[in-house]
Amino acid sequence: MNSDISKFYEKSWQERLTILKEHCQLNEEELSLLKSLRPLDFSTANIMIENVIGVFGLPLAIATHFKINGKDYLIPMAIEESSVVAAACKAAKIARLAGGFKAEAAEQIMVGQIQIFAAKEKQKEIIEKINANKKMLLEKANACDAVLVSFGGGARDIEIKQFGDFIVLHLLVDVRDAMGANAVNTMCEKLAFEIEKMCDCKVGLKILSNLAIYRMAKAKAVFPKEVLGEAVDAVIEAWRFASLDQFRATTHNKGIMNGIDAVAIACGNDFRALEAGAHSYACLDGRYKPLTRYWKDKQGNLVGEIELPIQVGIVGGATRVNPMAKLCLKILGVKSAKELACVLASVGLAQNFAALYALATEGIQRGHMKLHAENIAVQAGAKGAEIKKVALRMIEMQSINEATAKEILKEIRKGA
Repeated sequence: MNSDISKFYEKSWQERLTILKEHCQLNEEELSLLKSLRPLDFSTANIMIENVIGVFGLPLAIATHFKINGKDYLIPMAIEESSVVAAACKAAKIARLAGGFKAEAAEQIMVGQIQIFAAKEKQKEIIEKINANKKMLLEKANACDAVLVSFGGGARDIEIKQFGDFIVLHLLVDVRDAMGANAVNTMCEKLAFEIEKMCDCKVGLKILSNLAIYRMAKAKAVFPKEVLGEAVDAVIEAWRFASLDQFRATTHNKGIMNGIDAVAIACGNDFRALEAGAHSYACLDGRYKPLTRYWKDKQGNLVGEIELPIQVGIVGGATRVNPMAKLCLKILGVKSAKELACVLASVGLAQNFAALYALATEGIQRGHMKLHAENIAVQAGAKGAEIKKVALRMIEMQSINEATAKEILKEIRKGA
């Protein structure tokens, strides 16, 4: 498959679907799902959550030009914000000139936490008992999920942390290709019961942590100086601003998550867990910092790198219940949770580079407002070909608001 598709955005809906069919070997049923614009029926939605009254839609798009670890990807993105997909495509196209993104992901270890209440004088005794019975506790945990163990996963280790009047047991679980929340929570609840009996103590919370520090993903790309020119230094300065100021760093990291969340939503993953983990990791040393960094290589090219915890899965949960999530995973073509993590990290870096490049050169609004203007035109009542006409006129007038759109629409319809 070649993801370097020229002017995908200019093609008709049918042409885009035809390209997807050829590149991703989609069958007619899968194409019908995309054409229906209502991929989730009531019965499926009603299984997924409570009190269902309908289905809420988001635009689903494809980011082109991505090459990650030598492999081409067409990347599904579900998001409502204008210009995010276009920015990702632009960044991927530039990075592709130097070989694309190089990414890696660690083993898929999640942390489960068990809070154990104990007076300070009793904590040493409890810790010694837990350590002496570690093997037994891990076996009890693994007995909770024979399927996970059969795939090579399962509870791997136990760590202990002390906090004044309570202890926290960290259960480290290899969740393989799942996000892992259900497996980890089940194991924690089982061990909590065992620990209360064994240590004659009271247990509090027992749940996974979304700060997945053992599930890190990295991505790196070179953006050639021949394309960027003076913007190489401008992007580095924009990043340095974020590295020094948490107000800027917050928006910097929000832009990263624009891309990561969009792919996670499309693929049926928990974007809220990703957000929590990313922002917590950004301030792990006590100061909130950007998740990316930029520098110049010896040739003067811009190099960008991202590192953050990414907890995703390709089995279980919505990835198998929601038919659109299943289809998006097929389009993406990932074979493991680690590969999906590499894709998300690369998209996050692409999104961040595109934002910094725009901010450091033409400003963020030029590209963003073109798409935003079309939204305003629709709000004003424009239809069909009127939408682009109204949007372009507002941009020329540098007055993008509903009142202006309505005036322009009146003029267009008078002349028709």
